[in-house]
Amino acid sequence: MRREPTIMHLDMDAFYASAEQAAKPSLRGKAVIVGGLGPRGVVATASYEARRFGVHSAMPMGQARRLAPHAAYLVPRFGLYRDISEQVMGLLRNLSPLVEPLSLDEAFVDLEASGAADDAASARAIGERLRADIRAVTGLSGSVGLAVSKMLAKIASERAKPDGLVLIDAGSERELLGPLPVRTLPGVGPATGDHLRRAGITTVQEIADAGKDELVRLLGKAHGAGLYAMALARDERPVVAERDTKSVSVEDTYDTDIHDRVRVRGEVQRLADRCVRRLREAGRSGRTVVLKVRRYDFSTLTRSETLRGPTDDPAVVREAAARLLESVDTTGGVRLLGVGVTGLAGFTQEDLFAQAASGTAEEPHPEPEDTGERPEAPEKQDDTPVPRRWLAGHDVRHARHGPGWVQGSGLGRVTVRFETPGSAPGRVRTFAADDPDLTAAGPLPLVPDGARAPKDAPGPETAG
Repeated sequence: MRREPTIMHLDMDAFYASAEQAAKPSLRGKAVIVGGLGPRGVVATASYEARRFGVHSAMPMGQARRLAPHAAYLVPRFGLYRDISEQVMGLLRNLSPLVEPLSLDEAFVDLEASGAADDAASARAIGERLRADIRAVTGLSGSVGLAVSKMLAKIASERAKPDGLVLIDAGSERELLGPLPVRTLPGVGPATGDHLRRAGITTVQEIADAGKDELVRLLGKAHGAGLYAMALARDERPVVAERDTKSVSVEDTYDTDIHDRVRVRGEVQRLADRCVRRLREAGRSGRTVVLKVRRYDFSTLTRSETLRGPTDDPAVVREAAARLLESVDTTGGVRLLGVGVTGLAGFTQEDLFAQAASGTAEEPHPEPEDTGERPEAPEKQDDTPVPRRWLAGHDVRHARHGPGWVQGSGLGRVTVRFETPGSAPGRVRTFAADDPDLTAAGPLPLVPDGARAPKDAPGPETAG
């Protein structure tokens, strides 16, 4: 384990909710909850204002509404979050070639790998500059932890929240860890925590005092020995640069079970198109198509078909997914559907059989970003389009009033607040849901283009 605190952990603060507050001036300083808004929805992120009411991520949305009935409830906008994440990860890669993303809003960075930092003082200076650069580029805040290991760096960033930096000095790790609860350590979830509690072990120091043999007896050889080492502040895990993507997939969970077989087929086709769109965005192709079906009784089935060669043709993927669906009984109802592609490659090889059946390759049908909400139904069999659905929080544009976002909808009406990230809180107007002057729009940048580049940002050779 290294001698200086040169491993960094960055965690963006209440990421989705903070992005929504930055985009919507009327929500700044107010409780904002982002997640699936249907009966089976869960909280993805809650703003710090909402957390004061006891709302937290992974909580059922119904429970969140009881705790914070006056909060703003929004459907996620993953396109916006991915754009912000790419900007943040780009700043991290300017610091080191070893960046290990854990999610859109979280990553480890090895500052020693590039020579950017070799002691506590230089590491702290880089961390503070990074926080300033993130705010300049995205308008959001992130918390930074610095330590000699990944485990300790993550603990430090948790202690830094929100919008702070904590550095754990080398040599002080055991003293800091001792009084912390066992759930602080990686790999200690609810089940392991309860098992340790029944054995009278509730703190990290008590894990260390119990000894390796007792931990192995309680938890097994690998888990027990690993947990004992971490209780002694021993964590040799390296920062590993992001690995090549192994698969691309999309899935949707439905508010109510789907029983209509025609509707199920339509959903599978729509998911296949979305999957291909993501595949093409990644510049990849794939050889194996995978279908995932979760039925009414929570049983989950997967079926796969390997093609003759890798493809990014939406017609090929749609046809393969349709064939896979024929082998699945959905008569009791379907809760979740997913389509994925594995066996990825950087090139395509035409599937002549599928191409002959479909003529020429088609472009995927345009779809909205994955929202976690029940998707729109396909067009009816008589070709009459279904009414548009306006998702709370999503961007719109009106021909006369300009850009805004959906504040709510129902009963054939949609309420829009017209404001932008750089404006004052805007006015609210209500329209018919089928108003031809109202259209869906893409997200606006949180920070104007001219203000995005951090000033005097050092590269790895000058940082510190």
